[in-house]
Amino acid sequence: MLQVQYIRQNRAAVIERLGVKNFEQVELVDQIIALDDERKRVQAEFDTTQARVNSASKEIGNLMRQGQKETAEALKAEVATLKTRIEPLKAQMALVEQNLYENLILLPNLPAAAVPPGRSLQDNKIVREGGLKPELPVEALPHWELTSKYKLIDFELGTKITGSGFPLYTGKGAKLQRALVQYFLDFNTAAGYLEYLPPFLVNEDSAYGTGQLPDKEGQMYYTPADDFYLIPTAEVPVTNVYRDTMLKEEDLPVKMTAYSACFRREAGSYGKDVRGLNRLHQFEKVEIIQIVHPDKSYDALEAMVAHVEKLLQSLELPYRILLLCGGDMSFTSAMTYDFEVYSAAQKRWLEVSSVSNFESFQTNRLKCRFKDANGKTQPTHSLNGSSLALPRIVAALLENNQAGEGIILPRVLHSYFGAEWIM
Repeated sequence: MLQVQYIRQNRAAVIERLGVKNFEQVELVDQIIALDDERKRVQAEFDTTQARVNSASKEIGNLMRQGQKETAEALKAEVATLKTRIEPLKAQMALVEQNLYENLILLPNLPAAAVPPGRSLQDNKIVREGGLKPELPVEALPHWELTSKYKLIDFELGTKITGSGFPLYTGKGAKLQRALVQYFLDFNTAAGYLEYLPPFLVNEDSAYGTGQLPDKEGQMYYTPADDFYLIPTAEVPVTNVYRDTMLKEEDLPVKMTAYSACFRREAGSYGKDVRGLNRLHQFEKVEIIQIVHPDKSYDALEAMVAHVEKLLQSLELPYRILLLCGGDMSFTSAMTYDFEVYSAAQKRWLEVSSVSNFESFQTNRLKCRFKDANGKTQPTHSLNGSSLALPRIVAALLENNQAGEGIILPRVLHSYFGAEWIM
């Protein structure tokens, strides 16, 4: 959430940066400033009224002690009249503050200066590429046929049990999921991230805290009987560990990692891009999160990008890193790098990770702050990244490493999976 004071002092710059994100409701900026003006006016009237009540009440006591009863009684009548205005002013203040908040949470985060303009994924900037694209024989199979051939995933049974987009992993397919999760967690904890296993449902405050609400309300699964939301990513519960928290400067950076199932409605998704593991309603992912000093968040962003890049390199997958343009960024992000791996049988790039700096956008909502060396309270910055999302990693591993007798796994997975091949 952007701060009102920043919006007031940088109105033109805020509108310009919102334009980079192709945000069209720029009238909200002036509405927020007007509501803040109204809040200040009501607050000033309330403060003046309350101060007059307090001073008059003291004056009444002095007048009574001096025997000026008539003057005291007149002042009592004035105080009684003033007091009738206090509660309505409180109610008016609460209403104005609520309206101000409801407008503030509709504004997305501002993109950083380095974010390129653009409207869609075609405008994203390729930062670098790594790995070699395999040359597959013409009879090579896409992953949805490989998972059937080697009895790794039963998509039809998953549809029977729940519905489309909820795969059922079986045998070596389930074992591969478990091996990848454990490897990713070990890779992250070795880099200093503390492991969490969070709840997979969160309350409304948690969803608001990380910016999923109100922006992604239609994409989240909701349980109305309990007023809980199924998480779209471990970022939501894990970042909320530090909601309403005052940290010390020496506590920073906070580095966390977590495995979770992820649930997304993916409304409107259709066509060839949703086949097999390409787009699911339920999938597994390992996440990394950092809460850092505001002066160090972009150093942390680059370090997290390098961390995810090393993880992909260890899996021996061809990859590329993209800096997202303003129009392809999330509501909450100030800057995002996407990682894609090349799926050789499908002959297309598949997104497997986003690494984002939210600056103080989430932490303002979360009220996650720290006291610096001078005792001054400052907002922290938050970042997160996928490390990694499993479905498309599995798709690329299966397709790129298929051979006549089976599928050869990358060396780093041999001990986790207990074999070198899926046969």
